[in-house]
Amino acid sequence: MTRPFVFEKPLGMRDTLPVLYDLKTSIREKIQRVTEGWGYRFMNTPTLEYYETVGEASAILDQQLFKLLDQRGNTLVLRPDMTAPIARVAASSLKNEPFPLRLAYDSNVFRAQEDEGGKPAEFEQIGVELIGDRTTSADAEVIALMAAVLKEAGLEDFQIAIGHVGFIQELFLSIVGNEDRAAVLRRYLYEKNYVGYRQHVREMPLSTIDQKRLMALLTLRGDGSKLEEAIELLPTDAGERVLDELRTLLHTLEAYGVANQVKFDFTLVSHMSYYTGVVFEGYANNLGVPFSNGGRYDELLSRFDRPAQATGFGIRLDHLAEALGVTSEEKLPYAIIFSPERREEAIQQASERRANGEKVVVQELSGVTNLDAYSERFDDVTYLIGKNGKGML
Repeated sequence: MTRPFVFEKPLGMRDTLPVLYDLKTSIREKIQRVTEGWGYRFMNTPTLEYYETVGEASAILDQQLFKLLDQRGNTLVLRPDMTAPIARVAASSLKNEPFPLRLAYDSNVFRAQEDEGGKPAEFEQIGVELIGDRTTSADAEVIALMAAVLKEAGLEDFQIAIGHVGFIQELFLSIVGNEDRAAVLRRYLYEKNYVGYRQHVREMPLSTIDQKRLMALLTLRGDGSKLEEAIELLPTDAGERVLDELRTLLHTLEAYGVANQVKFDFTLVSHMSYYTGVVFEGYANNLGVPFSNGGRYDELLSRFDRPAQATGFGIRLDHLAEALGVTSEEKLPYAIIFSPERREEAIQQASERRANGEKVVVQELSGVTNLDAYSERFDDVTYLIGKNGKGML
């Protein structure tokens, strides 16, 4: 009897084939080296967390959580992000360590897909959390670190878009008056549906001046000059505080030497509801989606009874690998193909080369069905065929 779907995978799940696995390993090692050089310590958390703690704090939509029950009837989730689990650790296992904490992670996260549409339900994320530092210097540090690891990974052509949750919230509430109406406007921005945003603004019962203010928000995308334009839309004490914060952030990023990779985008909205201040995303010209994102979350840790300000970022390794543009299978470096009577000689040669750090495949000739095709997979091949001193070498 034939088993149905024997070659199928659950919705959104992916196989990682050797070429992508090798690339991700190389990227991961480079990112870890740079991150540790900035004083961040890597850690990991369980794949399973309690729904009532990490699940509800994660800001991932409930229908995207993978849920299951343990033997005691408790609802568990596969971790949907890493920020909430690390916040839990900072408030429990690391509660006696003084702030600031500089923590890093490299883990798989899980988000269920109702309709796959090319979106994976499991993906690897690598990132950092700087916990217990409220300063703009902390925001600048994580943005500069993200730029540094991207360059080390080999990505040169990228941009980091920076926005501010507080600015959008203050602007919307000052015009539309309540959170429900503001949420509708934020949704259009999150989906980057600017046509829908404009149409919705035109249909709102607002004065011409307020409609123009909402429309002008869409023009606040560009270099540092946009900071001065932004204050004209929100000429309040709250608006001035945000703009002072962003001016300081830009000056600090200039000191790090990464200002050329930065642009401001006051329309930037994250799907993560725990962000409270600066938010940012990383983009590459050859990729249609952001490969990284991050921001300030000053209220999340209070849900774990250790209030603290924090900021961080996460990088999607699959998206970064795609942005790097490596798609073809690389050849393996070296192979020794032998006949049975020269097996020991082949093993000895391979051992000597491996001791020198080389990668070597040892293959018996009779196990190959198409010698020409198989040999094409390697940069160099040695044939040990026939008795010693005879045949091919």
